Amino acid sequence: MLDLDQNSTAPTTNATMFTKKEGVLTNAMKRTGDWIFSQEIPSDVTVRAGGNSFALHKFPLVSKCGFIRKLFTESSDPDLSDIELPDVPGGAEAFELAAKFCYGINFEIGTENIAALRCVAEYLEMTEDYAIGNLVGRTEAYLNEVALKSLGGAISILHATEEFLSIAEKTKLVNQCIDAIALMASKESRFNASGGSENAMDGVYSSSSHSKPIDDWWAEDLTVLRIDIFQRVLIAMIARGFKQYALGPILMLYAQKSLRGLEMFGKGRKNMEPKQEHEKRVVLETIVSLLPREKNAMSVSFLSMLLRASIYLETTVACRLDLEKRMGLQLGQAVLDDLLIPSFSFTGDTLFDIDTVQRILNNYLEFKDEVNRMGDYNADDQEYILPPQNDMEQVGKLMESYLAEIASDRSLTVLRFISIAECIPEQTRLTEDGMYRAIDIYLKAHPALSDLERKKVCSVMDCQKLSREACAHAAQNDRLPVQTVVQVLYYEQQRLREVMDSSTHSNAESPSLAPKANASPAIVRSASTDEYASLRRENQDLKLELAKMKMQLKELKKPTAERSSPSTPSADKPPLPKKSLINSVSKKLGRLGALVRPDVLTSSSKGRTKPGKDRRHSVS
Repeated sequence: MLDLDQNSTAPTTNATMFTKKEGVLTNAMKRTGDWIFSQEIPSDVTVRAGGNSFALHKFPLVSKCGFIRKLFTESSDPDLSDIELPDVPGGAEAFELAAKFCYGINFEIGTENIAALRCVAEYLEMTEDYAIGNLVGRTEAYLNEVALKSLGGAISILHATEEFLSIAEKTKLVNQCIDAIALMASKESRFNASGGSENAMDGVYSSSSHSKPIDDWWAEDLTVLRIDIFQRVLIAMIARGFKQYALGPILMLYAQKSLRGLEMFGKGRKNMEPKQEHEKRVVLETIVSLLPREKNAMSVSFLSMLLRASIYLETTVACRLDLEKRMGLQLGQAVLDDLLIPSFSFTGDTLFDIDTVQRILNNYLEFKDEVNRMGDYNADDQEYILPPQNDMEQVGKLMESYLAEIASDRSLTVLRFISIAECIPEQTRLTEDGMYRAIDIYLKAHPALSDLERKKVCSVMDCQKLSREACAHAAQNDRLPVQTVVQVLYYEQQRLREVMDSSTHSNAESPSLAPKANASPAIVRSASTDEYASLRRENQDLKLELAKMKMQLKELKKPTAERSSPSTPSADKPPLPKKSLINSVSKKLGRLGALVRPDVLTSSSKGRTKPGKDRRHSVS
């Protein structure tokens, strides 16, 4: 604080000039200082400023205020006694301090009132042209020597100028504060960077976040600024050498504070005024324009939050596409909650915004293709840092989990389900268990689907890549089409045969696995013959069951009239229900160690062929 006493010799830039005239004005100022509290000498002018009235005297005002002096000299009324100052910066409080300065009354000057004092002094034209050591010079000296020497003080003064921004711009007070903040913030960042790793920029291109945290003890203070002033501060900081990736924590703090209160997690009409919605929209679009281009500078969860707010506030298309592109770059780091973006269309279409997630996935795949085409690339030539190569499997699992999550939505159509399932690349799916789980959930949530629709849904799954546990579940799943179950059984038997062949080949090559030398040859031959006969019987039984299934499939494809006509051949036994037949086959499959020849499934697998397999064998 500075005790502003005109009778004292406070350090100012105009101290010498003020001393020369101090003797001339001291007695007059002392008298007028007594007049304002004396009833013997009444006031001769009333000043209305900031909604308040001040009964004052002309002489102390016109001796320091050029603006008021012009009012009296240019007025046609020689007895002017009422002055209106409706737009005085800082209001009544600032004018009262200026009046005290004119009367020579002491008061303290500090960071909380320096902005208003500087602007009201400019408004009243309290310059050196009218008095030596006037208020403009005093406030400028305090700003340069005290107030703008600390980062917190500069931010506080800049925030105070928002109430009278036009005149603060005229006095260049705003630029002074911004330059001071940018300079000190850049020094802070360079000091923190020098205290940590010398390779601070290595984290920009790595797959993990920056290991060196930004010491942003002052970042919380910046969140009080208006968005346009905040933007100017950050641009000035970058111009002063502040690293762009270090803006991440500052932007996160500002966004969390300014976008607080948005109801973005449930359907319903917006509960805010149009003016408030417009202000938040401007804030969000500005924050997105300031986001660093370096990968991992912002977390995926923060980008997802911004994207939700962008859709909710209906920002520009460019703003939303930019956020989707950034999320696509870092999709390998996302979790399921980051993709569960509510649908704000209010039309009852789907519970989640599927189109947005599909575009995010397409961005990720496009970046992958670009990396594959370019190979080694120069990161300096890229607007965005491209994603790493080794997260494809993680993205595949994430998208399968997302598909399973949205599958229970009854508003999700078959075409929408298939479209997003087909976007998941096959090379990212080592197994089809996740896809099978999503399909099973979808069929369970949509029991009214026709056979054709269920076949289309199941067509996105490769039955050959199901695990043994998934095959066992699918074999007894009555929600799946019969053709899908048959394919599952066939491929599981094929897998069993490959295991048996590899085991037999290993036994033939490994002496340790051969029968012991001291075992009786007759006993060995007898055991082998019995096992072979048992396997043949199991094989024949399974062939018979699959042949019956073929016949029932043919019966199901015939029209009802043909099945009821006398010419239709009837089986010796009534046909088993679908579920019982599948259970019977799957039980036999579990006991079987050898594989039935694949030609029995020729008609049911609809022309699926395997290289090197003969499909002309018929079951007798």
